[in-house]
Amino acid sequence: MKQMEVTILGQSYILACPDGGEAALLAAVAQVDSEMSKIRDAGKVKAREKIAVLSALNLAYQLAERPSAPAPRAHRPSPGSTDAGDVQIDTLIARIDSAMGTDDHLL
Repeated sequence: MKQMEVTILGQSYILACPDGGEAALLAAVAQVDSEMSKIRDAGKVKAREKIAVLSALNLAYQLAERPSAPAPRAHRPSPGSTDAGDVQIDTLIARIDSAMGTDDHLL
């Protein structure tokens, strides 16, 4: 693990970085710095802590809004199998379908 010096909103930070992760870390730093600069430059918020919190919320919201790739379907056991995890999933799906009533079925 190496250390990298970065600057965010004019402040220097020493961050640990896994080998080969330099580009990803620098991209993340640039995104955070950009978001914090936008909030600071808007002039409504001056406290660095509040700028950081608002930036974190904005970035988290942007991440949550990104379309995600569909998760691969779980392996379904052959009939007669008693895999506890699959039984729990099937039970949960049935409960959700029941709660949704006539609206539609989950699966």
